[in-house]
This record gives sequence, C-alpha cells and structure tokens, in this order.
Amino acid sequence: MPDVRMHNSSLVHSNIWFLQYFEYILLFTYKGLCLALMRKTQYSLVLRLNTVKTLKIRPVSGKTSIHRESSVSDNDKNRQIKVKTPMNKKPLYYAISILVSFVFLSSAYAQSYEPPRTVYGKPDLQGTWSNASITTLERNERYESLILTDDEINRATDEHPQNVRLATDDNMVAGQLPDGSDLPKGRGYNAFWIDPGTRFGNINGEHRTSWIVDPADGRIPYNEQGRARKVALRAKSSTFDGPESRPLAERCISTGLRTGPPMINGLYNNNYEIVQTADYVVLRTEMISHARVVPLNTEHKLSVYAPMFGESVGHWEGDTLVVVTTNFSPMQEEAAISLTTKGRVIERFTRVSDEQIIYEFTIDDPAYYTQPWHGELSFLATDSKVYEFACHEGNYAMSGILAGARRQEHDEQQK
Repeated sequence: MPDVRMHNSSLVHSNIWFLQYFEYILLFTYKGLCLALMRKTQYSLVLRLNTVKTLKIRPVSGKTSIHRESSVSDNDKNRQIKVKTPMNKKPLYYAISILVSFVFLSSAYAQSYEPPRTVYGKPDLQGTWSNASITTLERNERYESLILTDDEINRATDEHPQNVRLATDDNMVAGQLPDGSDLPKGRGYNAFWIDPGTRFGNINGEHRTSWIVDPADGRIPYNEQGRARKVALRAKSSTFDGPESRPLAERCISTGLRTGPPMINGLYNNNYEIVQTADYVVLRTEMISHARVVPLNTEHKLSVYAPMFGESVGHWEGDTLVVVTTNFSPMQEEAAISLTTKGRVIERFTRVSDEQIIYEFTIDDPAYYTQPWHGELSFLATDSKVYEFACHEGNYAMSGILAGARRQEHDEQQK
C-alpha cells in the first residue's frame, strides 16, 4: 500500500482573512491590557493558531514589545502570535482577560472549517482513510512526554526503529544478506512486506508519541485482573494443542485493533472506508475485511446476543458522529484490547479538514482497568483503495502451524 504521511490540518491555511481579522483584534486587546497593567514583571504570551490552540506564558527579559509572527513550513504550519508584556502584581485578572479573549478566538476559529455535507445535511465522512503512523497506542519509554517539539521531531523520526529498519532492509544487497540470527525469533517479514507509515501522528498541530492522552503517562491503566489477562494472552502464543488454542489474529478472526473499537493502526493494512446513509454508517476495515454497520438514532437491543466487535449505535452531536459500543462477544476478551461483555467504548469522529478526521475514543471496563482511559488519533484521506484481505479462519497456514508443533514434540521425545 502507498505510504500515507501524517501532516498538519489544512485548517490553518483556510479563511486567512478571518484569522487575520481576529489576530488584529487580539493584538489591540492585549496592547490595551499591556498599557493598563504594565508594572514590574514581564511575561511572554504565545498563541498557536491550530485546530486546538495552546497557551504559553513565561518570563522574558528586555523591553516591552508587541508583534505578530507567521511561520509556515513542512513540519510546522502553525501561525503564531507572540506578545511580550510587563505585568503587575495581579496576575489573576490578567490571566482571566487573556482566557476570555482566547476562548472567543478559539470558538470562532474552530467554526471556520465547514465540512462537506451529505444530502441528509450531516458532515460527509465518506471516502477512504488511513491511520498509518509510527505513533503507537501506548507511549514508548524512549519518550518523556506526549508531545514532541518542532526541534525534536526530525531526529525522533529518523531514529525511530521502524524507519531505521526500513532504511536498513531497503539498502541490503542480494548475496550479502545477514543470516537472520540477530532478528526476533519467528519474524516472518522484512520491511518490504509492511506499511506502518513513516511519520508521527499530528493532532491539532502537535506531534504525538502515543494515541493515549489519559492517563497522562500514555499507558493502558490495567488493574490486577487486567495484568493477569495480558500475561495469559501472551502465554497463549506458545500453546499449540489445536486451532482454538491459537490467538484470534492468527486464526484470521480478529486483530482486536483495526476493526475496533477502538480502531488503532498497525504494521500494515491501515486503510478504512466509510459509507453513510441517513440511518446507517458503515466502517469497513481493510485488515481481515471486517465491517461494522452502525445504526443511527436507535437503542442497544442485543443484550442477549453479543456479536463480535460488540453492538455499535451512533448519533450526531452537532457535526461530530458519536458511536457507543457495548454487548461485546466473550471472544473480545482475547483481543489486543480486552473487553468484557459489560465493557463500553465511546468513539467520536469529527471532520476538521478536507483531508483529516479527528478520531477520539474512551474505554470503560472496570473488570480490567483502574479507570476509563482516553485516546485520540487522526484519519487522513488517501487515494488508495481498500482491497480484500484474503485471510479466513481455517486457512492452510493453521495446518502447517499445528503440524510443525507435532513434529517439534516428536523430536523432543526422541532425545
């Protein structure tokens, strides 16, 4: 599949006249505040005008000044306003004034993008999308925080193990290949066969190191039972008694991540197709060719029958599609993200530009987790198609796996 590179939302470059109008209002407002409040301590205010603005106030030195900066590059398309101003001993009043103006600007800016709409008047989410990225669900210990700065992103991208592996494998010369003894046991693919993406995810102008944003450490908050379940699932990979003892992904039943919920990226097949009608939304996944059919504006009705991937019901909250899923199959406990029949997942789809959908998810299942946990990622428009993934339960690979296990048992008995 073609690589889909993560990039910033095009929101920053739309309606420039609108943004400049509010920027100048903001500048004159702060200039008045500066003149009224200037006394002893100087502070610097930085506003990043991306989809969700961030506010930074820090001490600075030098004379009072007020100016605007605009900076656009391949890696940073955030427009900035920088205001340097002294401040008196009443920072609370100053902060409140800033926040009031800031919220007004944020609200106006967030409404500047008007999504295309279906004939039913709802935002049109239809098309082919990809969440391919080297950002992962949980934060790797090599990263200290959720967000990589503009100074850190290039180095982190170049040094990411996946990109290093890609460069190494692609530069190998036939006849000079290593014997593979340095590779993880059981590895069946080199970089040619995988397509995870090459860029970190970019959400609201921020380079993210994990999709999980709550808890703050970017890790799944397992409780004691959840940790035990995780250990049991790992042990299952070493059990070869029969097909039922093998992991669901190996049996081509479910990867537990791509189809969701939640829908998380992986090594390959990160493409999705969305189809809408007035009463349904269909979320089609390339991985194992699954599709979730989501009825709109109805109630959960399958409390007795627990389908694979659970029972999803959707509704619109303004321009955001909200999907609530519960009544999970017992097999969902064996998925990469374990959920019991009482688990609950809330997904939110918001189209923020012609090329990006912000996808949020919240997982709540006290059986395995100490708290509800939340994440967000982006789906990017792609010209790629969603192809059939010809993997089905009972394919010929299973007989080879079990036959190999029987031969290994036989050889051990002969020792």
